[in-house]
Order: sequence, then C-alpha cells, then structure tokens
Amino acid sequence: MYAIIETGGKQLKVEEGQSIFIEKLPVEAGDEIVFEQVLLVSGRSTKVGSPYVKGATVVAKVEKQGKEKKITIFKYKAKKGSTRRKQGHRQPYTKLIVESINV
Repeated sequence: MYAIIETGGKQLKVEEGQSIFIEKLPVEAGDEIVFEQVLLVSGRSTKVGSPYVKGATVVAKVEKQGKEKKITIFKYKAKKGSTRRKQGHRQPYTKLIVESINV
C-alpha cells in the first residue's frame, strides 16, 4: 500500500515503514505528524482525490531535524574582474518514518 502526499510544495510517494526527507517542519524529534493532504491512496483499489482523498491520512513519526550537505554557489560575470561571488548553502530538512496510511 502506498500514498502520494503533498508537503512543502512537493508531492511524495510514501509507503509504510519508509523513511523520507521533507522540507523542515516546526516539530520536535519523537513527535507524530498527520498529513491530511493525500492526493492518492493505492492498495487493493486505487482512490484518486480531486484534489485530495476525503478521510485519508498518513501518520509519520519525526526521527530528526538536520541540514543537508553544503552546496557551493559561485556567480560571476564574464570579462569583468570584480564581479565574483562565492556562497554556500545548507538546506534544512525533517526526517520522518511513515507509520501508517489510513483510508
């Protein structure tokens, strides 16, 4: 059984027991979070929402909060000596473990 949920402006396919990384949420490690924006649930039969499946939820447990590996951003203008800029970025995330999919 799997479901497609919407969180952080993105759509994710999740299954029970799966660990997922999503955009950072304001929750603590060990808390439970319920996603009510379920777009599709598939098991013995498939239910597609318009836009969401009514009554369907996905329950997940927060494992940890963290930051991804650093990426380097380097911007410059060609043939100009002084317009160079180097910058780094680490995107924050929340790691979840999907506990159940309820229809």
